[in-house]
Amino acid sequence: MNSLRPTVLLLGATGYVGRHLAERLDAEGYRVRAVVRDKARACAPGAWGSPSLASHVAEWIVARDAAEANRDGALMEGVDHVVSALGVTRQKAEPWDVDFLMNLAYLELAEKRDVASFLYVGVMHADAGTSMLSRSKLAFMEALRRSSVAPQIVNPSGYFSDLTEIYDLARRGLAAGLGDGSVRLSPIHGADLAEFCVAKLPGGAGTWDVGGPEVLTYREIVDLAFEAAGRTPRYLAVPGGVGSAAIWFADRLGPRRASLTRFFLEGMRTDSVGQPTGTRTLRDYYASLRD
Repeated sequence: MNSLRPTVLLLGATGYVGRHLAERLDAEGYRVRAVVRDKARACAPGAWGSPSLASHVAEWIVARDAAEANRDGALMEGVDHVVSALGVTRQKAEPWDVDFLMNLAYLELAEKRDVASFLYVGVMHADAGTSMLSRSKLAFMEALRRSSVAPQIVNPSGYFSDLTEIYDLARRGLAAGLGDGSVRLSPIHGADLAEFCVAKLPGGAGTWDVGGPEVLTYREIVDLAFEAAGRTPRYLAVPGGVGSAAIWFADRLGPRRASLTRFFLEGMRTDSVGQPTGTRTLRDYYASLRD
């Protein structure tokens, strides 16, 4: 263990949440060892206002998977905590290979080195999802809960970055959603989520459902997007049967397309409200996109 500056192995460092995690870990005095596929990309500014990793990472591990990252057997040497935001969203990869198998490989390495804790950024309601994405995340969460390493599982309601798509639709003048848009969400900014996660590191095992500071219906989110875009709200209420038909159609386009379609449509049918945290609001985030 490094008693002067605890070392955190950060996985999924170049994603939206991973970049905010690196920034927060560095600010809180942790030494960040990041696994990335492309250092140049990691050092460039991220999407949706997420920061560059250039000044926040003390040690770079350039690798495509756990085996390559641990090629010299020293990946976990001196590591106090592992933090993983590793998962598939828009990448051309299979959720089972990344969300479950790759995270599991890193967990097994952490267990061999008696790392103190493994914090995983999951998703709310994974146990109710039928998509391969939800099932892969759930499978890893179950493996982590049974681990000798202290499991810390943080399940966000949803990210501001994901809701950028609604703003883009509002700019074009029409947004759609399932039903009347009454599903409730508490979306969270990546920086607020990172602050929550890093604060949990010194503590013990636990599972937390977390959201931003406000609870909004899907329709209220749409209205905020139109307000920021300076457009008159136009909302197309899609019947539930159409959503089921979209899943049926996506199932025939391949497993990856089917998984993502199921994941996002199921998210629009279920309330996802977590413990309120942070200060950043969706209205301000949308205003930043306009500016």
